[in-house]
Formats: sequence, C-alpha cells, structure tokens
Amino acid sequence: MSPGVAELLLQRLEREAAAPGAGICSLEAAAALGLDHQALVGAVKSLQALGEVIEAEPRAATRWELSPEGTEVLRDGSPEVRLFRSLPAEGLPQADAMKLPGGSVGFSKAMANKWLRLEKGAPGGPRVFRAVSGVQDTVQEALRRLHQGETEAVPERERNDLKRRKLLLEVTLKSYWIRKGSAFSTAVARQETELTPEMITTGSWRQLPFKPYNFAALGLAPAAGHLHPLLKVRSELRQIFLEMGFTEMPTQNFVESSFWNFDALFQPQQHPARDQHDTFFLQDPAEAAELPPGYTAKVKKVHSHGGYGSQGYKYDWKLEEARRNLLRTHTTAASARMLYRLAQQERFSPVKYFSIDRVFRNESLDATHLAEFHQVEGVVADRGLTLGHLMGILRQFFTKLGITQLRFKPAYNPYTEPSMEVFSYHEGLKKWVEVGNSGIFRPEMLLPMGLPENISVLAWGLSLER
Repeated sequence: MSPGVAELLLQRLEREAAAPGAGICSLEAAAALGLDHQALVGAVKSLQALGEVIEAEPRAATRWELSPEGTEVLRDGSPEVRLFRSLPAEGLPQADAMKLPGGSVGFSKAMANKWLRLEKGAPGGPRVFRAVSGVQDTVQEALRRLHQGETEAVPERERNDLKRRKLLLEVTLKSYWIRKGSAFSTAVARQETELTPEMITTGSWRQLPFKPYNFAALGLAPAAGHLHPLLKVRSELRQIFLEMGFTEMPTQNFVESSFWNFDALFQPQQHPARDQHDTFFLQDPAEAAELPPGYTAKVKKVHSHGGYGSQGYKYDWKLEEARRNLLRTHTTAASARMLYRLAQQERFSPVKYFSIDRVFRNESLDATHLAEFHQVEGVVADRGLTLGHLMGILRQFFTKLGITQLRFKPAYNPYTEPSMEVFSYHEGLKKWVEVGNSGIFRPEMLLPMGLPENISVLAWGLSLER
C-alpha cells in the first residue's frame, strides 16, 4: 500500500463526508488531489484489506470520447466536406478527385449525401462535379458538442453513426463511491502479516495488530496434465462411432503377418506396398508361428488361380512371403481378422465395427509425413448394402464431425470395388482436400473367409492427424 495516497484519501473523506452516510467519488477525489485514478483505486483496495476503515461501492459509468480519427475531423473537418470544398467548380476526373484531401474516405459519403454527381460518359473518363452550391459540416459540429460535454445535444442516432465511422468511442469508467467505515481513522495502522520468532521472544505480538487470515480464499490451482490435441480428437471420433451404433475392434496387434496385412485383403505379393521402402519388416521373430490352414489355402487359390467369379492375379503365391512379420501398415488387418471371425459363426448377424489406432509406414520424414500415425476405420457388414448406403453413412459420420461439404471421387484400392476418395471443402485453404478413402470389400476378400455371397461389407478410413 502507498501510505501517502491512503492518508490523503482518508483526510479528504474526513473533510468532505462529515455527515452520516455521506461519501465521495474516487474519480472526483483523484482529480481534486491531483492523483492518477488507478493509484487512488490501489489505496482504496489496500484500505479495504484493513477491515472496516472505509466502505467502497463499485460504480460504472459510460461516456463518449473522440477517437484519433475523430480528433482529426474536429480539427480539419469531415472527409466528405473537405473533398467537396477542394473540388473545383469545373469538376475533376474521378481518379484525380480521389487524390484530393478526404477523397479516398469521403467520396462514397459525399455521393450518398448527393453533394456530388458523377458523369461516367464525360470525355477522358468519369468526371466528378459538385451537385450543390454549399454544404454544412454536421459531423464536425456534432463532434465539437460531444468534445465539450454537450452529449444530450447530439441525438443518439447520430452518436451511433459516429461510432460506426470510428470517430467516436464509448468508454466505460469504473469508480468507487467511498464512505467512512465503522473503524474509520485518518491514521493508517500497518497490520502485521507474519508472526516472527522475535515477536514471540519479546512478547511484542500482544500489542501488534495482525491482518486476519482469509480462510475462504482459493489457493493456487495445482499443476495438472492436459489431454493431447490428438487424444481430444480421438475421443470425439470414438464418441461419434458409438453414437452411430458401432462396436470398437481390438487393435492390440502392432505386429502382424503379411498374410493378415496384405494377402487376406486380396493384395498381391508383388504389390509395391510390400516393398522395403514402404513397410517395416521384423527380423526377430521374422515369421508368424501359424496361419489358419483352410482359409490360407483358399487365399492362395484365389490369388494364384482365381475363383468366385474372379480370374485372380495369376502368379505363384508363396506361403513364406505370407508368413513374414511386419509392423502393420493399416488397421484394415484388424478388420480382416474380425470379418474372418464373423464368418466362422453358425449364423450371420449384421455388424458395425470401428477402430482408431497406430499404424506404421517406412516414410521419409517431412512436414506432412511421419513413420507412424493413427488410422480411423469403420466397417459395416449386412445384406443388400450398396454404394448409396456407404455415401449416406459417410455423410452422417462427417456431418457429426462438423464437415458438411463433401464430394466423392472414384478411386482404386486392391481390396475394394467400387472405391471412392472423400473430399471436403476447406474454408481456410479455399480448396477441396482429401479427408478419407472408402469402398466395398471385394468378393475375392470376403468369400474365402466363408461369408455368405449376399453379404456386402462397406469400409472407410481416414488419418486421425489429418
């Protein structure tokens, strides 16, 4: 606390508020004492901490002040009047008129007031002329009255118009109405805030005033962790899937065999995605311990010789290539496992699965690529599903995510046909950006699992980071 300011305030309160219930305004007191108002407010708050020395009631009032632009108009006149008075009687080309004082700002206002007229067909291009013989600067006059404190002389509509033109500012002034408290005194007694060993030894603490403890004061908030932005988005996506009736798939297998990651998805063994440049292969253990034998034989046949109405890829499918272990490149490997498990049930029942988990790609690191990222995947299996159902589900999913402007573009995936890329219009970038990939799983993928022929499986995925 500043004792000098506080004592000056108490002395003025003693003089000016002698009558019971009387008080003083902090703004008026600061002006009379020649003090900065904020310094006086600091003294008020310090005196309040002493107990019942004073009573301070917060008050707020608004007043109008001229902005820097308004001060310039008060001195030189409004832009539209300055332009009118600078324009010669014979007029000027519009381009030259805009260079006159107030031209760039006042032209549209002067035209709206019908002070000027524009002849677009004049020789040499559009020409500006005066349309009236003289004008009165009502804007400058209104600002003059407001500057002199004659607020009521300017109608509210005009004040609001000046505010819109950024010539006038509405300022809120906060102040205090200060009265004597029950323990009022003009002497400021400093209260002790700490009990020292010397006070206890000498016994001086008995005669000293101590500042009371505020047991209702809130302590400092403890330092705590926060959710990572990706975890927040992941939680939001998970909630959307659950609202749409989906069940979360187990995705704990970071290490997968090439069989589940590629072969079960009807992705040929010579596909570029299996190249060392795209996939992390394991050295130990280098191969999967076992694969489902009957299903593996069907996958080999459909790859090598075709089947189920397909001619296959016509190559020599190798079991040792299918057994190679890798860090999964997509969570679709988990979807393949779930669909195979579904096919082993005695009776098929429609399902809706989703997963959000980490995948790994042997990418060159840059601003838009990492060696690992999170894939979001949705799968729907039922009878009679069509491309229209897929588009409807995608629209519902992305609408819940806050993305409403969608476009679908045909694409190619080894394990879906038809396939679609999903694009959304980005307001910030002002262009369409890809937000996901989708399609209907091929019969060559589903029928070897043992799923009925009339079952269709819709699938889509996107990157959590994107």
